[in-house]
Amino acid sequence: MNKQRPTLSLKSPAKPAAPKLRASHARDLKPALQTGFHTGLKPDSLAFSLIGAAQAVALVRTGTNLPQALVQVWARLGGDATPQARGAMQDISYRCMRQLGQSETLVGLMAPKAPEPLVAALLACALALINAPDETAPYEEFTVVDQTVTAAEAHPDTARAKGMVNAVLRRFLRERQNLLDTASLQPLARWNYPQWWIDAVRAAWPQDWQGVLTTGNTAPPLTLRVNVRKSSVEDYLAVLEQAGMAATRIGPSAVRLVKPVAVSLIPGFHDGVVSVQDAGAQLAAPLLDVADGMRVLDACAAPGGKTCHILELANVRVTALDADAKRLARVGENLERLQLDAELKAAPAETSDWWDGQLFDRILADVPCTASGIVRRHPDIRWLRRKGDTLQLATLSAKILDNLWQMLAPGGKLLFVTCSLWPQESEAQAAAFAVRHGAARLDAPGQLLPAGGDGQDHDGLFYALFQKNA
Repeated sequence: MNKQRPTLSLKSPAKPAAPKLRASHARDLKPALQTGFHTGLKPDSLAFSLIGAAQAVALVRTGTNLPQALVQVWARLGGDATPQARGAMQDISYRCMRQLGQSETLVGLMAPKAPEPLVAALLACALALINAPDETAPYEEFTVVDQTVTAAEAHPDTARAKGMVNAVLRRFLRERQNLLDTASLQPLARWNYPQWWIDAVRAAWPQDWQGVLTTGNTAPPLTLRVNVRKSSVEDYLAVLEQAGMAATRIGPSAVRLVKPVAVSLIPGFHDGVVSVQDAGAQLAAPLLDVADGMRVLDACAAPGGKTCHILELANVRVTALDADAKRLARVGENLERLQLDAELKAAPAETSDWWDGQLFDRILADVPCTASGIVRRHPDIRWLRRKGDTLQLATLSAKILDNLWQMLAPGGKLLFVTCSLWPQESEAQAAAFAVRHGAARLDAPGQLLPAGGDGQDHDGLFYALFQKNA
């Protein structure tokens, strides 16, 4: 039987204890989470998936991005993490990220004291399942409660809190509306973003801020890019119809599936007929206006969606550059699937040691940014970013743009792309770049705010196109 943690005496003069912080505030605290502990739970049970998802969420709260956190949890669970269990953990953790502000606020209203990190994460995951917004809840409420308590009991980091977990979740079921009404008075709970993020969106887009935040809390669509070398949108829609998959066209080469499915089930995917790519991101390659024989640089290329799209449009010589060699390998995998060729170079885009001195006719600069425009796909970003990241990343992006400009041939075009919503990283960056280099600015979409609907469905991206004077 586990002993209760001893309480700290206020009379002790030695080494006063730091205040106990909630997980949402303890950003520098890195608890030794037992993510490799084998609970003995059945891998096909909801309890198993809940405790796995909770471990991933707890790792996010210590600064790990969610995809990496899930990989760590799966690796430590070994063979117990079946494909079905991994899928369930991923679904639960992503749901949790989209509702984390509300869930943590609710726990603060109900819990007698701030829970330990894994307990807080487990409760957040359970509340995200019970309180699924604008959709059918994936599990029965009392099943979630029962399985969450079972999960808590099975793990050493949560076992002592089993009773509290049960009490909190059952209280939520009894007092749901009152608790939600009270929580919604807090911006964190109402919008599910940190306060600084809410303020930044409101300042940048005063007419659209509520829609931007709301769209960012929805699940992203599964959008495909039809490879024009192998099919047409019309023909591919017919293929999907024959396969019983409803889909609509939302761009020149963009097809959105009404119901997302596993990549392995997408007709023609393994044959290179289609690729997964957001409709907004599909605008990049056509804006470059490539023609056969051109020399093209795709800087910051990973994972390679835009690289492949360029090669689908014309017979060009592409150099795909990325600072991360592991991510660059994904570019190679995508090229191989599509039976396309490009030169891969692992190097930072702000350096020139990798460059052979030959000028490029076209340059795609999809520069590093806060990724504030793609929170639908990466809901953990809002909890990982800091307000000061914007300036740091904008400074790096400016260095990259200045470096790449010298590599562009006279008369050539450079397309500046970010997936940010912050003007400091987008329009202000583009305007300053044009002034520094006397670059001619051509027509481009500018800022695309995240949008979802019948006619359009895309992430938040920014495009600025420049031409170098001959």
